[in-house]
Amino acid sequence: MALSESFQVDKTAFSVTTLSEADDELAYWLTKTPQERLAAVEATRQTLYGSSSTSPGLQRFFEIAQREKSGL
Repeated sequence: MALSESFQVDKTAFSVTTLSEADDELAYWLTKTPQERLAAVEATRQTLYGSSSTSPGLQRFFEIAQREKSGL
């Protein structure tokens, strides 16, 4: 079971505000333990990118370059 499957969205907690209104999001996350914050980040990551550890869309590569000897 993926971590994101254990979370559910509380649709009654949704509200719309303007950017100029005071936001209590920082205060909310400061009440959470570091473990709870990391679990929330991981749930968000899995929601956006899936449960695999790497994204197939990103490819890693290495290039070997030869340095020329300097005349110093």
